[in-house]
Amino acid sequence: MTSAIVVGSGPNGLAAALTLAAAGVRVTVIEAADTLGGGTRSSELTLPGLIHDECSGFHPLLLGSAFVQRFDLTNAGLTYRWADAEFTHPLDDGRGATLWRSIEKTASALGRDAAAWHSVFAPLAKRFDAIGKEFLQPMLHVPRHPVGLARFGLRAALPASVLGRRWRTPEARALFGGAAAHALSPFGGVLSSAIGVALTTAAHAYGWPVAEGGSAAIRDAILARAHEHGVTIETGRTVRFIDELDADIVMLDTAPGAALQIAGHRMPPRVRRAYRRYRHGPAAFKVDFAVAGGVPWTHEPSRQAGTVHLGGDFEEMAATEKQVNAGRMPERPFVLVGQQYVADETRSVRDVHPLYAYAHVPAGYTGDATEAIIAQIERFAPGFRDRVQATSARSATEMARHNANYVGGDILTGANTPSQLVFRPRLALDPYATGAPGVYLCSAATPPGAGAHGMCGYNAAQSALRNLR
Repeated sequence: MTSAIVVGSGPNGLAAALTLAAAGVRVTVIEAADTLGGGTRSSELTLPGLIHDECSGFHPLLLGSAFVQRFDLTNAGLTYRWADAEFTHPLDDGRGATLWRSIEKTASALGRDAAAWHSVFAPLAKRFDAIGKEFLQPMLHVPRHPVGLARFGLRAALPASVLGRRWRTPEARALFGGAAAHALSPFGGVLSSAIGVALTTAAHAYGWPVAEGGSAAIRDAILARAHEHGVTIETGRTVRFIDELDADIVMLDTAPGAALQIAGHRMPPRVRRAYRRYRHGPAAFKVDFAVAGGVPWTHEPSRQAGTVHLGGDFEEMAATEKQVNAGRMPERPFVLVGQQYVADETRSVRDVHPLYAYAHVPAGYTGDATEAIIAQIERFAPGFRDRVQATSARSATEMARHNANYVGGDILTGANTPSQLVFRPRLALDPYATGAPGVYLCSAATPPGAGAHGMCGYNAAQSALRNLR
């Protein structure tokens, strides 16, 4: 019987394990930490009973993925919840913009930008099932839906600063800019629209759901399926060298640098060079809050939104993302606020709610961004500071210690440059193969990357299975 060892238990490692086990492979998962799940862990970080997501909080690309559709995690205990509004972007004078799942409702609220918003996103959302299956694969493949993929690609390839000109109002430009800022890349760069277009289209097609009870419910559902197929788990064990492992297939749910340390001596020189050249991007500084009564946003729709993007207008966001990528900490950083409790009341205790917020900061940032995050929230929600009952901060360097894949605090695992976004982790027909026989990289450093939970592992496992035949 073919055997496999998966190193790392993030959602991609667990997805790889489940995919291999469902094909009849005997699988063992080895995790260095005592807790499984990587970016899909949830904890009581502030006060007892309040459930905070430790990294991944919203899952816009999950529902359309081939992995989730194949293994039906809802029958394994996973329940999705949606807020009334998917995301909002408040501006300084109480104005703002709201993205609802309905394109018509969203567009109509954007006034003179209604037609432009509709023309960019309606054709993509209508075909997002097919388009999503294309861009959730490696870039070098024969597309089954070339027209839809081309339509997506024409928009995604543009710099965000160029696509942003399609809209004239500050509200519409900010609404798109907040989604584009998820890329943690300068707005003027080629392909800097890609993540913004994908996330906005997904919001209209599927919404931005949360997992009831916390993102750890995604981990638990995958684990339940994995146990059904006989997957075994080892925790508290760090794999330092591949020579410790005895298996036909080894899947590495690690950053490229860690994969190089573990198995580099078995890799061809060209792969070793590519992994050494792999670059990580800017970091996240995260603060979780226990908030009495919720956040008093001046922009009323933000009180019912799952996600709130704080960065001022489009031009301000472009300037701060440029600073962060140049290694400078902005006075007013871009801040993403997660109000998962708006969709999932099980995370709260009576009128005290868990709030999730992170700022974009330079790679390896060693400073404390807590006050900058609070100030950005207070800027758009005066009185917020007085409602905070407790806080828990995790710096960029602590992010890296907590999850070794987040090198320097980079929660996107390096997918913020054009070449790595397209060809991560290297230009190859099979980006999962490391060149070492039977050894594959299956982390978020491989296609389609961070945010598409499980798909990197699912794709990598499919590659391993093809090579067995």
